[in-house]
Amino acid sequence: MRRMLRRGPGWVAGLDRALLRSISAFPGGHHDAFFRRLSASANKGKLWFAVAAGAALVPGRTRRAAVHGLLAQGVASAVTNLGFKTLLPRRRPLPEHLPVFRFVHPQPTSSSMPSGHSASAVAFALGTGFVQPALGAAVAPIAAGVAYSRVHTGAHWPSDVLFGSAIGACAALVTRTWWPVRPPFPPTTRSRGEAAKLPGGEGLSIAVNTLGGSFTEETAAALGEVFPLAHITIIEPEHDVAEQMEVAATRPGIRALGVWGGDGTVGTAAAAAIQLNLPLLVLAGGTLNHFARDAGTQSLRDAVAAATEGQAARADVGIVRVERGLADDPERAELIMLNTASIGLYPNLVRRREQLQPALGKPLAGVVAMFRTFAAEKPITIVVDEVRHKVWIMYLGRGRYYPRDHAPLLRPVLDDGVLDVRMITADESFARVRMLWSVLTGTVGTSRLTHLREATHVRIEAGSAPMVLAVDGETVPGVRGAEFTLKLGALTYYSPRGEG
Repeated sequence: MRRMLRRGPGWVAGLDRALLRSISAFPGGHHDAFFRRLSASANKGKLWFAVAAGAALVPGRTRRAAVHGLLAQGVASAVTNLGFKTLLPRRRPLPEHLPVFRFVHPQPTSSSMPSGHSASAVAFALGTGFVQPALGAAVAPIAAGVAYSRVHTGAHWPSDVLFGSAIGACAALVTRTWWPVRPPFPPTTRSRGEAAKLPGGEGLSIAVNTLGGSFTEETAAALGEVFPLAHITIIEPEHDVAEQMEVAATRPGIRALGVWGGDGTVGTAAAAAIQLNLPLLVLAGGTLNHFARDAGTQSLRDAVAAATEGQAARADVGIVRVERGLADDPERAELIMLNTASIGLYPNLVRRREQLQPALGKPLAGVVAMFRTFAAEKPITIVVDEVRHKVWIMYLGRGRYYPRDHAPLLRPVLDDGVLDVRMITADESFARVRMLWSVLTGTVGTSRLTHLREATHVRIEAGSAPMVLAVDGETVPGVRGAEFTLKLGALTYYSPRGEG
């Protein structure tokens, strides 16, 4: 087989010469110059870098497709030029096989078998197409043109192009296993709940935290305009949030509690609402408000509509029992978790990402921040359900988050009865190198360092030193142990999709 590919005897060589004779019989024209230019543009992957640079300007799947295409193209190029061209030396077509005006000049001096241009072209087209089919379909004719141009200009035999294309296809498939296509998110569903109708905000008490990142002087006035009958409690920086939330929730005649603020403020409000059996109206405010996004009340208009019509749903809540302080006399506290808790390097990663985001944009800033964080810092030791681990990051999500990899983003169902447990560990050998490689290639979610599971109860204990625990964005230092459980359907919240 190797001799056949190297020297081209028998039916392979005969078919190559027959096809080349057919191509040489084509009349000359402008297409000759076109294929010469197209072939030259793909030298050293320049064409694919240019296409990827253009695609990278479009965020989301198109940008990911460009990166995946370049990864596949790089693998195909390395395998072809560093591997097969050395193992399978073969002479290229001679000027006698094609018209001189069509022949590429100067002709490459490396082995003809296989075609590196074809391998790169097919790898890039398939690599992009696996992630973004529309981009792959647009690139496919260009890739086919590049592959054909290598025969048209006499740079390769047809079998060289065929073999190179097969290598490119295999490279794209291999890199797809490293970076699999994310499945579509499931549809958003809600379990219907019962809540009072609040026309004009009648019977509604709203607590507004002025420390919320997006608070302005007009915030309270805007809420007063859309809820003219509601009572609004302003929580100033010097106030205790929990105390003021209790004041707002226990006003006479209150039928629902509203909250404007970030994730931590919403968690405090949820604890008060559950204790007093009140439905909760979450208004998007603060630095982050993930629950408002998942509840469908990101806009004030949606929140008003849900409250006016009494549309509501039910959500599970996480219960976090924390032990901190002295080992022989720990201080115990119980927290409500609506969204996520995290342990490890995540706070530093977020800080770096926010510093880089204005210049790089959120996706690229996230990659750079992750790379810097894992390169500079050390993992921590914790015990999870009696198993000791070294971890970079551990997430616990109240509910199943998507995508199903290292970065929880969306939560279509708020009452699925599970804790979403995700760990990026350093237990494996060469953990830092493997972690940095997975960051560079975008394969953190499929790396052996990443562990995903679901549970209804999780116990975490500190290793050699107390740990910092973040619950819904609020940090709790000096933690020696934490126990995570669930209260199913404990919270009633207003949602315009309450009957979904």
